[in-house]
Amino acid sequence: MSVLIFNGTMDSRPESIAGILANYLTQKLDQKGIDSETFHLSESGIPLFDTTLNRTPKGVEIMNAKFQDADAHIWLSPLYHGSIPGVMKNCLDWMELTSKNIRPYLSDKIVGMVCWADGVQAMQGINAMEAIAKSLRAWPVPYSVPLQRASLIHPELPLSLSQETETKLNLLLELTAGRKIQKTQ
Repeated sequence: MSVLIFNGTMDSRPESIAGILANYLTQKLDQKGIDSETFHLSESGIPLFDTTLNRTPKGVEIMNAKFQDADAHIWLSPLYHGSIPGVMKNCLDWMELTSKNIRPYLSDKIVGMVCWADGVQAMQGINAMEAIAKSLRAWPVPYSVPLQRASLIHPELPLSLSQETETKLNLLLELTAGRKIQKTQ
């Protein structure tokens, strides 16, 4: 089994919220012997979606292959102005180039979703990601993780997740990767 962690932001710093979340998820998957890779938009070279191009940009070819090769995905996104970042949606729009494949888009991929917001509206980002995943023929897991920024980081350990956040992510991993994840001691 392999899991692709999709960092839907342009921030790939390890100390960013996306970085802390991706690091935690990667560690937990590694502990269970599950291959994982984090796809960083900031390092991908994905241009604006344009079907009139004469040839497919190399970054798009790599992205499409990674997204289709992974058995499962976990999408990470902040909530920006009521939805996911445009750069994340733009990246997913490039999946259109797989429409003629025998298994187009993200057919039958399992997708877990995490969104964080300053307030309590992170579920809006989850709803946007779920609609996109379903349009790409993927299967969103029936449990998602909307997070409030103020409570997702451990109050005394600035680069660590709160116990509540870890518990939610562990359940998401169990549902997405299909193996029980042990609690942090």
